[in-house]
Amino acid sequence: MKIIALACALVLSASPTSAQTVADFYRNKQIRVIVGSSPGDYDTWARVITRHMRQHVPGNPTFVVENMPGAGSLIAANFLYSKAAQDGTVLGSVSRNIPNFAFMKSANANFDPLKFSWIGSPEMTHRACFVRTDSGVTAPEHLFEREVLMGGDGAGTSLSEMPILARNLLGMKFKVVDGYKGSTDIVLAMQRNEVHGLCQTVMAFAQAGQHLLDDGTVKMLFTTEKDRVAKYDNKVPTIFEYAKTEEQRNILAFHASSLETGRPWLTPPNVPAERVQALRRAFDATMKDAGFLEEARQRKLEVDPRTGEHVEGVIRAIAGLSPEVIAKAAQMVRK
Repeated sequence: MKIIALACALVLSASPTSAQTVADFYRNKQIRVIVGSSPGDYDTWARVITRHMRQHVPGNPTFVVENMPGAGSLIAANFLYSKAAQDGTVLGSVSRNIPNFAFMKSANANFDPLKFSWIGSPEMTHRACFVRTDSGVTAPEHLFEREVLMGGDGAGTSLSEMPILARNLLGMKFKVVDGYKGSTDIVLAMQRNEVHGLCQTVMAFAQAGQHLLDDGTVKMLFTTEKDRVAKYDNKVPTIFEYAKTEEQRNILAFHASSLETGRPWLTPPNVPAERVQALRRAFDATMKDAGFLEEARQRKLEVDPRTGEHVEGVIRAIAGLSPEVIAKAAQMVRK
């Protein structure tokens, strides 16, 4: 009888029901959300999401947002990859360009995007280049004749890379002035007429510079995706219209692919699969949460979410592009 009782005890102790559940793990814990930029658009999204996501994570952990700016989210991405806890108590909100930095083998991109677990994105956006109307450039064609100063925040960052790409690949006369601390600083510099413009997502520019568009100080010159955007009545040209070769179009397509990841959230590598799934579904539920949607509306944030599975699929597709295209794409964003 003692042997039978011992055997039963061993079976029960090894049964799945005795294992720690996701709710048990997260109960009374805190999740850190590392934002790879200074206060601005990514930070705003992170703080709005975390105010509502807690109730959708099993165990209802608390959330805290921490800014870790620098090098276009590279500092944050490297931290998340190699130093952050790998148990599901740390999440990241990083630049949509982070996967491409790694695929292009950019300096200091010390991570493999395929080893992160991708949680989702709250929105999809368009990227555009904006220029002051008194710069003498009021149409993309003028960029082949007249130099304009564009604000940037350092080599390898998305704000700096787009005008460099347009210059190196297509011959547009952009001159990048680096050293600004994010897009908000550049918008202020545009107001002071220190620089003529910047290239960034439409949503991000609207957060800090919509008034400049409204009063005619600034104009959207072109978007950076393949097709014209119906939202702008198909009147704003796309940079693809100025590509002359198939190679140029392929390189533009590689850089445009980052837009499809939206504003991605991720976990460090090796987080247990059941916690990744719980975080993905909690993120999805937050995107439908009435309180979240109302706060987003009040802050003029356009919610257009993508699942973690979608973001992961986009990144895997990027990883499958030919090495030749990726190498040339990397070359074109170097000063």
